Amino acid sequence: MNSKASKPATIDAYIAGFPADVQTILQKVRAVIRKAAPAAQEAMKYGIPTFVLNGNLIHFAGFKNHIGLYPTPTGIMAFKKELAAYASSKGAVQFPLDKTIPYALIERITKFRVKETLAGAVAKRSE
Repeated sequence: MNSKASKPATIDAYIAGFPADVQTILQKVRAVIRKAAPAAQEAMKYGIPTFVLNGNLIHFAGFKNHIGLYPTPTGIMAFKKELAAYASSKGAVQFPLDKTIPYALIERITKFRVKETLAGAVAKRSE
């Protein structure tokens, strides 16, 4: 697991700091988000992997017992029923490492955020 003392500069370096089994999960989360948001750029923000598309699109992170997904409060609210089985807060959800990671749900949440972000960008341009 990554120590707070040395923040990785890239997503690859971030993922490399985890045990092999968690690396596999993080790489799959990354691939799912990449496929759902092909126009988004990868970045490290707040010390965690981030996809950016007209601002922060979605973040993800690895922890000792879970994978954290940060799709903003609107991303959590839009999927409230599907996320009910997981620990969540206003803008985050935790997927336990000892359960199957819901990659299809991560993909749907990401696609929702892409539509939301692009709609927001169009609205800003028309103001």
